[in-house]
Amino acid sequence: METAVTRGVRVEVRTWFLAGQSDPKRGIWAHAYEITISNESDITVQLLSRHWVIRNEDGVEEHVRGPGVVGEQPRLAPGERFQYTSGCPLDTSIGTMVGTYEMIDEQGNRFEVDIPAFTLAEPYVFN
Repeated sequence: METAVTRGVRVEVRTWFLAGQSDPKRGIWAHAYEITISNESDITVQLLSRHWVIRNEDGVEEHVRGPGVVGEQPRLAPGERFQYTSGCPLDTSIGTMVGTYEMIDEQGNRFEVDIPAFTLAEPYVFN
């Protein structure tokens, strides 16, 4: 599990390969990731938007930006957490994702929270 903490907001990532949705012969490797966002600060924060940088094995980069995550813009009081699962198809057997969440605190201050870099890989690709 990969973890990053920014201004008291912890982001943890867990990944897995989706063999049933992948077809390497056609250049499709499907992955899922679960993210847990925990507010360890002493003020309420809200997630406004996301920015992902997805790189395949060949170094080709894709930027994905948008409001919220999985259709939500969760508000987290101190001690609360939000968890969601999403997916990412790749056209190579290995890739990486990294990014940021734009947050706003209860005083109206906007700030970015780091999403730790993580690897998406077909099982046994490193052996």
